[in-house]
Amino acid sequence: MTPMPESTSTPQICRYADLAEAIRRAPARCGRVRLVAIDGPGGGGKTVLAERLARSLGGVPIVHTDDFAAWENPRAWWGRLEHDVLVPLERGEPVRYRAYDWSRRRLGDWRQPPASDVVLLEGVSSARRAVADRLSLAIWVETPMGERLARGLERDGPAMRPQWERWMAEEEAHYALDGAQDRADVMVDGAPSVPHDPETEYVELRARRPGS
Repeated sequence: MTPMPESTSTPQICRYADLAEAIRRAPARCGRVRLVAIDGPGGGGKTVLAERLARSLGGVPIVHTDDFAAWENPRAWWGRLEHDVLVPLERGEPVRYRAYDWSRRRLGDWRQPPASDVVLLEGVSSARRAVADRLSLAIWVETPMGERLARGLERDGPAMRPQWERWMAEEEAHYALDGAQDRADVMVDGAPSVPHDPETEYVELRARRPGS
């Protein structure tokens, strides 16, 4: 992965346009594709960040790990993503996969993202060690647990609290072993209190120094 040019020790307001430019300058490591992971626990704000970054990149495709994961299978779905997404990207072939339907709890509609030299891979464990050497950039979204749980229950309903608590415990165990947050090139505040324009700016908590 290509580190960002400077490190930050205090929150900084950064522009999506500048991050997009840095991604465009980064070397392609997944075939000819610049693969960018946006990782972090559920409810952290990864999807919104991915959508805004994708717009700054001219509308590049986003592949969501939620299209592969399930409540009953929070982490062991990676093989299908490898087969249906990463291998075709590396070979320069079309990507086509079936998205998991969380409400019906089975595979649903087919998805075929357009060909692009930049692809965003968004979702829990998207920057896992298994893909680290194919990433041009890894972004970690850091959000307090209480805020993440509140967002999840607002979306899914209070009856889902036990499921969310189990999911969060499994996430914590995964990240403790995988260390994706420590490898991330950029750490973004998922619940920022710093005033900024959220459509064009984000709050950065940390970026790596060259070679770090």
